[in-house]
Amino acid sequence: MYNKYIKLVIAAAILVWSVFQFIETNIMNGISLVLFAGIFVLLYFKNEFILLSFWQLRKQNFTGADKWLNKIKNPETALVKKQEGYYNFLKGIMLSQTNITKAEKFFKKALKLGLNMDHDIAMAKLQLAGIAMTKRRKREATMLISEAKKLDTQGVLTEQIKMLKQQMKKV
Repeated sequence: MYNKYIKLVIAAAILVWSVFQFIETNIMNGISLVLFAGIFVLLYFKNEFILLSFWQLRKQNFTGADKWLNKIKNPETALVKKQEGYYNFLKGIMLSQTNITKAEKFFKKALKLGLNMDHDIAMAKLQLAGIAMTKRRKREATMLISEAKKLDTQGVLTEQIKMLKQQMKKV
């Protein structure tokens, strides 16, 4: 994993090289180099290990996702703020299976740092609601469930919200 600033320096160097290719009338080489530099700019905003971790999660491979996340040694300096939010979000998902106290800290930190998509925020709040419910904090759980319901505009989490509400009635 390259440092986030090294990625930008590499992209700038490739862009300079592409300008020289355009000057020498090697148009196709110049276009190819501009696209290649775009990959490094993309990886500045979207960390490669976080992308690979999401890919492993989509395949339901939690150990593989955790392996990719553990390759990020110092997330505070290696990641942009939003990436750090997703790092904490993914760590919270991994730990929600085993240690809910640590998972709660990761979800709260992810919400504090910020997540890009509304359904990701809703998922984090729903996870926090489940954790609050297991810790017998009913008022906090109902508040988090209602916030998650507002954020879930596409109806992706309606089943989980209904299930949590039913479990809340039993508590």
